[in-house]
Amino acid sequence: MQGFDAAKINEIIRKASEGSRFYQHKQQAQQKLDAKIKEMLHTAQQMSPQLLEKATKKMEAVALECEAGRDLSRTIVHVDMDMFYAAVEMRDQPNLKDVPMAVGGNSMLSTSNYIARKFGVRAGMPGFIARQLCPALVLVPPNFSKYKAVSRVVEQVFAIYDPNYAMMSLDEAYLDITDYMEANADAYQAKSEVDNETLAEAIVREMRLKIQEATQLTASAGIAANTRLAKVCSDLNKPNGQYYLPSDTRAIMDFINKLPIRKISGIGNVTEQQLKALGITLCGQIRPNYGLLRLLFSDCSLDYFVRISLGLGETDLSNYTSGEQKSISTETTFTGTSCKQKLMQMVSDLSIELHGDMKKKGLVGKLVTLKTKTVNFVLKTRSMALGEPTSDPEVMGKVARKLLIAEMEKCPVDEPLSLRLLGVRMSNLSEEASSGRAKQTTISKMFEKQTVSAGRESSSNYCLVTESVAREVQAFHD
Repeated sequence: MQGFDAAKINEIIRKASEGSRFYQHKQQAQQKLDAKIKEMLHTAQQMSPQLLEKATKKMEAVALECEAGRDLSRTIVHVDMDMFYAAVEMRDQPNLKDVPMAVGGNSMLSTSNYIARKFGVRAGMPGFIARQLCPALVLVPPNFSKYKAVSRVVEQVFAIYDPNYAMMSLDEAYLDITDYMEANADAYQAKSEVDNETLAEAIVREMRLKIQEATQLTASAGIAANTRLAKVCSDLNKPNGQYYLPSDTRAIMDFINKLPIRKISGIGNVTEQQLKALGITLCGQIRPNYGLLRLLFSDCSLDYFVRISLGLGETDLSNYTSGEQKSISTETTFTGTSCKQKLMQMVSDLSIELHGDMKKKGLVGKLVTLKTKTVNFVLKTRSMALGEPTSDPEVMGKVARKLLIAEMEKCPVDEPLSLRLLGVRMSNLSEEASSGRAKQTTISKMFEKQTVSAGRESSSNYCLVTESVAREVQAFHD
């Protein structure tokens, strides 16, 4: 079964989505970005050499400070399970191993196997477009309880090498194996010499083998001096491979200078297009353009660009694992619908699921947030604060439904709110009292001392919550 080249894949996607709300949304977003890039280039043309030189010196000063803090003392590993959800389904249903398959539905795919990827099928793609690319594609509904169970088995392997490993999702984690290497160097010395590999490589190869033995699934890994580099490296020898980048400044700079900017986590399509417009396609081209970047991008982006250009990243995994959890959420995507009954039921179901996750972690929260995405791909969040913390699904569901009703009431009768994504989040978290007598909000008092706030829309504008929310709250309170 032959795949398609990139040009044909893009043409099929264009034809399949042309005229759809998805296509219109993408076009509008691209038009806004094109206008922003045009304005950015115009601004760049007006910059004097003196202004650029001054800005460059300031950025170089930041770079010198960052370089002084370079830490090459730790060995960081990023482990990424190969096509995790799809691999679990293929393991449990062997008939799927030799056919193009994806996990998800017509609205959205979570992942796909490598056979399907040859046809351009990717995570985040609507299923109906994926089937245009690959008519033989088999869609499997996701089973997250099963994926979580497999992930826990993988975590048991991680704990052998780093008890303080940092799980970033169900299928990826960071580990600091420095201490394990020091404690077990002698045990691996003979093996690493025979295989002509470093101690770190031998340990990570063994780790990946243990994962495969425990789950019948493969994992890829990157080994480097920090999390940013390790994550990039884990993608270089996929699937079922690993890549080692020596913890040496010269080796790191040689590596980073040749690296395409899109390979860096955090640089998405928008930033990539902006940087490409400035002639920056490789990480090594960032430093020669320090001055330009300082004058065109926000302050919060500058340190990020400097650290990328130097190949710097996090070396302390406690920054990922320590501290209180700030929020906990669950969401679902579906075929667009404006049916009030269906949407309300989804919110209730999400609240029950969220309650289960919170109970497992012993958490309660005081701020309920409803997340919505319309069929036109407009993303919004709306929040309501409670008087007391809770994890009660009835309370969370009641509040979330009130927020949803408020959004519905803003729409004209002949154009009802039509959604394709719903999510419920709890924040302002605290631990539930171990005695079980935590003072939790109940239905009868959940609107005491409450406030309502608007979340951020995809247009980056902040809006006040409509009066309809206040009316709903007051009616319930009365």
